[in-house]
Amino acid sequence: MKNPSLLALPLLALCACGTSETPVVEKMSYPETRKDSTAGDTLHGTWVADPYRWLENDTSAETAEWVKAQNAVTNAYLEKIPYRAALAKRFEELYNFPKVGGPMRVGELYFIWKNSGLQNQSVINVRKGLDGEDQVFIDPNEIDPAGTTTFSPIGTSTDNKYMAIGVQKAGSDWQDINVYDLTTMKPTSDLLKWAKFSGTAWYKNGFFYSRYPEPAKGTELSAASKFQKVYYHKLGDPQEKDVLVWENKENGDLYVGCGVTEGEEFATLYVSTGTDGFEMYFHDLRKGGMPNPSTKWVPLQQGFDHKTSITDFIPATGKFLAMTEVDAPNYRLVEVDPSNPAQANWKDIIPQKKELLQGVSTGGGNLFAEYLKDATSRFYRYKLDGSDMQEIQLPDIGSAGGFGGKRDATFSFYNFTSFTDPGTTYKYDYATGKSEVFYRPELKFDPSQFITEQVFYPSKDGTKVPMFIVHRKDVTKSGANPTLLYSYGGFNISLSPSFSTSRMLLLEQGGVFALANLRGGGEYGEEWHRAGMKEKKQNVFDDFIAAAEYLIAEKWTDTPRLGVNGGSNGGLLIGAVMTQRPDLFGVCFPEVGVLDMLRYQKFTAGFGWVPEFGNADNSKEEFDYLLKYSPLHNVKPAKYPATMVMTADHDDRVVPAHSFKFISALQPAQQGDAPVLIRVDVQAGHGGGKPTSKIIEEQADKWSFFFHNVGVTPVFAGDDTAEKH
Repeated sequence: MKNPSLLALPLLALCACGTSETPVVEKMSYPETRKDSTAGDTLHGTWVADPYRWLENDTSAETAEWVKAQNAVTNAYLEKIPYRAALAKRFEELYNFPKVGGPMRVGELYFIWKNSGLQNQSVINVRKGLDGEDQVFIDPNEIDPAGTTTFSPIGTSTDNKYMAIGVQKAGSDWQDINVYDLTTMKPTSDLLKWAKFSGTAWYKNGFFYSRYPEPAKGTELSAASKFQKVYYHKLGDPQEKDVLVWENKENGDLYVGCGVTEGEEFATLYVSTGTDGFEMYFHDLRKGGMPNPSTKWVPLQQGFDHKTSITDFIPATGKFLAMTEVDAPNYRLVEVDPSNPAQANWKDIIPQKKELLQGVSTGGGNLFAEYLKDATSRFYRYKLDGSDMQEIQLPDIGSAGGFGGKRDATFSFYNFTSFTDPGTTYKYDYATGKSEVFYRPELKFDPSQFITEQVFYPSKDGTKVPMFIVHRKDVTKSGANPTLLYSYGGFNISLSPSFSTSRMLLLEQGGVFALANLRGGGEYGEEWHRAGMKEKKQNVFDDFIAAAEYLIAEKWTDTPRLGVNGGSNGGLLIGAVMTQRPDLFGVCFPEVGVLDMLRYQKFTAGFGWVPEFGNADNSKEEFDYLLKYSPLHNVKPAKYPATMVMTADHDDRVVPAHSFKFISALQPAQQGDAPVLIRVDVQAGHGGGKPTSKIIEEQADKWSFFFHNVGVTPVFAGDDTAEKH
């Protein structure tokens, strides 16, 4: 499938460098936001005011008018930036090239994603045989000309005759599930509603899937999602006849999902309180048949303190292969006997190593293990018993993914990318162990003109933190380069080198891009992750602040030219550091951020983040440390950097109220002249599936705001915008 971050672009002529200027200072006037002095909560004996709580009602007319007024101020500001249109045009030029993703094999069929250049969504094509002729399977652009509907395969039947497609609209996490007949390439009558975070696990003539009860009308985008259940859907039946398989009537704050092994030998059950540890169970379909609410699932891992997941079932041995961090914070692969699954009986197949075992897949009787070494990919191939380890030579230092396949596969595909390589798809032959290029985009720039460095800088407590620094080879440590520092720092998520078209708008102007691998992420296993969770979250912010101070101390940039950016948990990161150190940054972009740490768990999927953050309602200890860094509650009168908070009206992952309340507190607290604005995208969500038209608009606005506020006028080859203004 297409990864929107792996996009190619032509490089601007190297002589056309951005020119420095003094940022234009404009005294801003913001819409007045009503304050409700009665709104708030008493938590553990402390009154916490929440005067902008009314903005949590995202369907009210008053909130709609507030959004309209804020967007009007932001648009008026952006329209005055003389090169905004030129930036949009330049980005469109960079984005306009053919993009190919996939292929995904289903029996004799191969599904390939293609975008001619500026199509809002990639078209899903299908061919019979790898060398067959492409035919259109699903064209989202014909179905929804606005481009805000996405179609994603979420499972195929064991006999390869049917495919389930998840359909999501306007960026929402809610998904409809449609079923397509792969003999006719047409949808069947099967249509399932109110699924979220669900795949399909096919068994016999139907599949297992997870869904929620239908929410009350008008609350779909903000109300907490509770009581997810597992159902079995038989092909041809209406959804009302779906059979309940699993539920928990007492605890509604659980995620649950069901899987089925390739040969339909076992069903697996995943149960989690959130985004950290989870429980894993299995059920023998050969002996027990279809599971039901009274089925006693066999536990593989109980309790929510660990992560153990079934990778595959091996018929030849009758054993499971499972990945676990039990007694192995960097993870290991173990063999488990289903008839005797106690941990004492687990047998190491791939023992824990110094590097993080990122994942293991199977294909054609092989194991493919991905390791992270200082946040870059390493792949090794093993036999199913863990013997005969062979390193797979990747094209360079960067990020790779793929390799796995079904039991009868003789080859598979993988993709390789880096900060300056938009991604090449390779076909990997299992018999020879050799790779050949399947698709490489035609590049109109020379990646060799750029360089990526990796440094290790000390954080506040002395911990060494890795950071990538990317720039043109002719860029020097002048102390005045426009620079964007990006990070995430949470949820065990690892940030590896990846390509971004929009980032090249900075690099081609002689700017610097930096990516810091903060604690809280997964780059060095569970110990690294847990060092940035709950009461230790401040470590994440300290790591980021130290990264900014390093870039300044090493003369890559200075405070006025340093921009910082992060989204979702990364939006929390930016909100926290800009309220703790408003003096350190020149420009801030908190995107779709979790900014109210005392109430986040009360909306949509927020309960699932409690294992990561803690919950202010649970204890005074958790309340105290959350209040200490919660961005909304730490806004105080200060000279804040130029800030553009970014969110979307259909974000039902991190509801836009976080951003609404934060900017409402920030605007009256701004004591400097730098603008503090909010950009609310309409008919868009948390970021996934965003149409090309919206991506171009968003990135043009973002980079215009950045360059304008760091005092750099971008210069484009063949364009005289700078001279005109």
